[in-house]
Amino acid sequence: MAKAELRAQAVALREAGCSVPDIAARLGVARSTAFTWVRHVPLRDTGERAARRREHSKRMTDAQWSRHRLERDQRHRKVVGTAAVRVGRLTERELRLVGAVLYWSEGAKHKPWRPTDWQVTFTNSDPVLVELFLRFVESTGRSRHDLRYRLSVHESADVPAVQAWWAEKRRLVEGTVGSVTLKRHTPSTGRHNQGVEYRGCLVVTVPRGRELYWHIEGLLEGLARSGRPEAAG
Repeated sequence: MAKAELRAQAVALREAGCSVPDIAARLGVARSTAFTWVRHVPLRDTGERAARRREHSKRMTDAQWSRHRLERDQRHRKVVGTAAVRVGRLTERELRLVGAVLYWSEGAKHKPWRPTDWQVTFTNSDPVLVELFLRFVESTGRSRHDLRYRLSVHESADVPAVQAWWAEKRRLVEGTVGSVTLKRHTPSTGRHNQGVEYRGCLVVTVPRGRELYWHIEGLLEGLARSGRPEAAG
């Protein structure tokens, strides 16, 4: 077959989406020759070819990083485990300080234009932080069963299942987490907090909590003073 005809076929194959190795194999020429003939023709990336290339790239990346990820996960578990053991059991004083800082970070605070110091309201989606707050309230002599609970959740969630989950997680009797505030669900919004793992936020209110609020204020004031240079003297 004439060289010009082979070159023309190589170009046609390239335009059809063939790679240089494919062209060389089909025409029985060296890869370097095939490349010289078609290097001016950009490879048309078909959907199937792009998918194969992505899959190949993913396999190569996974193979390259699998050991790194394994070592990283092992280090992660070790560091978390060591830090958890070091905490030990919180004393009542430590629990009070942790609870006060936690509330001042996540709870409702009094404002001059919005007086709220007559109650203590804590909202969070993390069951660990909710449990810490409940333990803090219990350390002041209140029972978690005397508090009020409200669920704030998107309307797309399985509300009864979420209520039962929170009640079980926080050692509450079924039905304690009663009232529900439904947030409008907008399908076009790129929310990640959805699906079976989405359980909204639990709103915990301590009724007649004015003195507890003042107590929290005092703990924060004490912490602030303890960090000042003059406090050391």
